[in-house]
Amino acid sequence: MKLDDIASRLGVPLEDVERVHRLAGDLPSAPLPAKADAPAILDRLAVRPDDAAEIMEGWPDPDSPLWTPELRWLLDRATAMVRADLGGYGWLPFGPALPRDRGPAWRHLYVYAYLALIDVVLGYHRHHGVPEDVSWTTLADLGRNLAVDRRMEREGWPAIQNWLTLHVRGGLYELGRLQFHRGDTAVQLHIPESGPLTPEAIDASLDRARAFFPRHFPDEQHTAFSCGSWLLDPQLSEYLPAHSNIVRFQRRFELEPYEEPEGIDADVEVLRFVFRTLTTPLDQLPRRTALQRAVIDHLKAGRHWQWRDGRFPI
Repeated sequence: MKLDDIASRLGVPLEDVERVHRLAGDLPSAPLPAKADAPAILDRLAVRPDDAAEIMEGWPDPDSPLWTPELRWLLDRATAMVRADLGGYGWLPFGPALPRDRGPAWRHLYVYAYLALIDVVLGYHRHHGVPEDVSWTTLADLGRNLAVDRRMEREGWPAIQNWLTLHVRGGLYELGRLQFHRGDTAVQLHIPESGPLTPEAIDASLDRARAFFPRHFPDEQHTAFSCGSWLLDPQLSEYLPAHSNIVRFQRRFELEPYEEPEGIDADVEVLRFVFRTLTTPLDQLPRRTALQRAVIDHLKAGRHWQWRDGRFPI
């Protein structure tokens, strides 16, 4: 098939298809696990039953009428593209955002790519001596993010699908309360939706990371932990008490001078993470917590949140 035909049939920009073709080339893809094994794998990846049922419904069987030639091409080449960057830790979108209302094959195409890469990244983990429990805890972020997307009524997936390529390339590891993203000189912190951000949980997670990276990636010289997040916005301290977990988390970091980030709207990110919605009017959002009230009052006052970057020595 010609690339312009593929783009037209998928309903996506030609340049997005050309990018996948350019990065994947003729490199090898990876096979999906056997369909009979898929339910157990999805369970191990913390995929909820409703999401798992959709994934199984759209499974890329050879004779499935759901899977058109252009969909099969994208699945194969997107998988090859991500596999080619095994061990990488830069941002790498899986592929173009697809119209997800066209059925489970379209909605979950990049989930199938993720599943195809599980054995590949597990092999990478074994090569680096990563314990199996860390591997599966890390990879189970798939289920968490599918559940978030369902709560957001399918609004969250474009950002989520790009995030998930870190997991299947060995670029990110979940160690206790935090996720740790490998980098050139700094290990970046990410905060999953997995419970309170208590100082004790953060300390324990950081201690695990301090031992983990020198042991499993001894050739990488990390000197700092870094974080980019709306959670580091000092304006939050205007609303939250000094003893709150978020304010205490902020105090760990030395903030870099503020610059408007390219491609990130902090107001959107705050709504995404605090309320898991991008379309609900402010007057209809819940005000149950101090953080929820802070977000709403700040935006209703015509003010904006900031995406801030900070770091502290390992």
